[in-house]
Amino acid sequence: MQQRISMITLGVSDVSRARDFYQALGWSGDSPDGDIVIFQAGGIVVGLWGRDRLASDSAVEDAGGWGGVTLAYYVNSPGDVDQILAQAETAGATIARPAAPTSWGYSGVFIDLDGHPWEIGHNPAWIVDPEGSFKPR
Repeated sequence: MQQRISMITLGVSDVSRARDFYQALGWSGDSPDGDIVIFQAGGIVVGLWGRDRLASDSAVEDAGGWGGVTLAYYVNSPGDVDQILAQAETAGATIARPAAPTSWGYSGVFIDLDGHPWEIGHNPAWIVDPEGSFKPR
């Protein structure tokens, strides 16, 4: 198995509502069957699928609540962090941790409409290249 991730699927309560949220963040994607929405995100795919169907397909019991995963999106400046958090809030997200300096840089967290946390961060020791790769300067 190669060291990579091909797809992350987020279980959502309403696929159409979740699609509208991510589109309000500037994402664009397709729904091949009206059941799942697929967004190409650099070298991986992010999917939105009904939470109950995802749990069944993954052979897990959905106890609700946080699933122990936080998604992260890194940018090249603190201003970009602030702008993305503001955009997410306008789209309906909850700002769980407002942007502020950290021991390693600057970050904040928003929670999407289905409870998935997203950290938006800037680490001055790292750079995000035009393809979205995150690597040391």
